[in-house]
Amino acid sequence: MTILLTGGAGFIGSHTYVALTQAGHEAVIVDNFYNSSQEVISRLQTITGKAVPYYDVDVCDHHALDQVFQKHSFDAVIHFAGYKAVGESVGMPIEYYRNNLDSTLTLCEVMRERGVNRIVFSSSATVYGMTDDMPLKETMSSGGCTNPYGWTKYMIEQILRDVADANPSWAVALLRYFNPIGAHESGLIGEDPVGLPNNLMPFITQVASGKLKELNIFGNDYPTPDGTGIRDYIHVVDLAQGHLDACAYLMAHTGCEVFNLGTGVGYSVLDMVHTFERVNNVTVPFHIAPRRPGDIARCFADPSKAEKLLGWKAHKSLEDMCIDAWRWQSLNPNGYATV
Repeated sequence: MTILLTGGAGFIGSHTYVALTQAGHEAVIVDNFYNSSQEVISRLQTITGKAVPYYDVDVCDHHALDQVFQKHSFDAVIHFAGYKAVGESVGMPIEYYRNNLDSTLTLCEVMRERGVNRIVFSSSATVYGMTDDMPLKETMSSGGCTNPYGWTKYMIEQILRDVADANPSWAVALLRYFNPIGAHESGLIGEDPVGLPNNLMPFITQVASGKLKELNIFGNDYPTPDGTGIRDYIHVVDLAQGHLDACAYLMAHTGCEVFNLGTGVGYSVLDMVHTFERVNNVTVPFHIAPRRPGDIARCFADPSKAEKLLGWKAHKSLEDMCIDAWRWQSLNPNGYATV
């Protein structure tokens, strides 16, 4: 297969590029490096031993994106591109709606014009909203999102459903991620948040390295075994494999399907901290802060549909996730920055 990865230099996109390439497929990256670094490209070349075909293009730019499609014959597209910070989206709703929806609409227009009709979309478990009914299943209602970022994922899912309904030849897979963590085993690519981390694992690694003073744990009075919130964490390498399996599925099917990509196992914040400390022999100072508005006690997936239809399941353990995340942080204390 020849696959276009929009936003392919990002955290999940870069790992998916490696998985595709090592499986013998051709992957082409389009990225304007708004949320990523061009250093990723050279790291990918080191890992794969091959030149990386990439284009510095904004997916909202119809003409520039069309030129990429003219140069390649794509079998499918994996759409990662988009603004992705939950907190930032609350303060910048116009920018989030404009960029995330425009990039998707432009991509679909170019795909239609060039006769490419298979797309895997990088969605999120945020589309389920605030339900306490666990585990989350694809048959459950979506919506009720708590921030503009989540609403853009919900709206894009609807756009792609409508496209598939209107065009019977189209094949769409909506992949709802849970909490991707970890890094490639080489330590060459990983999660590189801008500014203060929004997610738990990079916060833990930066505290462990001394870059940050201590971890804030928001609430220890939830109705969970240790009082801290429970989430479904998935190794980014397992997640990347899910995209390959989704592409293979779309080669033989049309219409639109939704898949949860998670482990189906929930770990508490303290589980994460103590496992990280144990497997890496480091200390992670923390203090308990008040609950954050909008946080729920538990959130984890039912991933059985992905196993049944895609033949996919997560294999890496929480220990693997913690070891690989710490290796990435240790080898790259400033992320992809050279200073």
